[in-house]
Amino acid sequence: MTSIPSSNWQKLKAKIDKEETTKTNKHKRKRNDETKQKPNKSIKSSSKVSATQVRTTKERKLWLVDIKKDKPNEYSSKESSLISEVSSTNNKTKIGKYVAIDCEMVGVGPDGIQSALARVTIVNYYGVTILDKYVRPIERVTDFRTDISGITPKLLINSHDFKQVQQEVYNIIKDRIVVGHALQHDFKMLMLDHPRKMIRDTSLYEPFRKIAKGKTPSLKRLVSEELGMTIQTGRHSSVEDAQACMMLYRKHKEQWEQSVQIKYYKKLKIEKSKKR
Repeated sequence: MTSIPSSNWQKLKAKIDKEETTKTNKHKRKRNDETKQKPNKSIKSSSKVSATQVRTTKERKLWLVDIKKDKPNEYSSKESSLISEVSSTNNKTKIGKYVAIDCEMVGVGPDGIQSALARVTIVNYYGVTILDKYVRPIERVTDFRTDISGITPKLLINSHDFKQVQQEVYNIIKDRIVVGHALQHDFKMLMLDHPRKMIRDTSLYEPFRKIAKGKTPSLKRLVSEELGMTIQTGRHSSVEDAQACMMLYRKHKEQWEQSVQIKYYKKLKIEKSKKR
């Protein structure tokens, strides 16, 4: 089954393709200038720069055709078929260096105030689902929060053991950069830690926080203002939200990674000065 991309998506895709083509041309000109100025540089080194920094528009086409404005609530049966189509088209099914994660929670305890994990989704850099499982809550569910979480009692009938899913998630995210929104909540529900330098949180990224005037921006607002798309108009989909986070990261990846390098370089410099 093929999903027809919305007009918003087509406009966004054309804009990003144009930006990436411009970046590619800049990299090519830069390499040509460097070759003229430094003729002694080895061909091997030049090839390495080309392979890691310069990507064609075709290779980096975005994949988020399954975030739809018209039917935001219909994601249970269609997610797998849409993702399958994306993966077969791009042939990008490996986990890779970057993953995005999102969790859905249900309420436990008196009045369902406390939260427990009920679903976890991980997608790769290309939006292909690596893991998507419903989790059997450790405590009795007192509020399924269906209107937001999309979780129903029926969906949890054949859910998976928490420890099993926890181990699977750990195995996937280990030594990888994890993208997500307000990831502290997801890691808390999973009872997992992850190195700060390997986290890319869209709720903490400074340029995104400026959109909310220094406050924590919602994922829905970021997707609307940064990508010109609409999500979370009804029940949430952890697949949709994880893909949206990865899309935001991909759009700002170069600038984001530079800011991370600068941050940890300064931190390392301070630590070294203290040891003297």
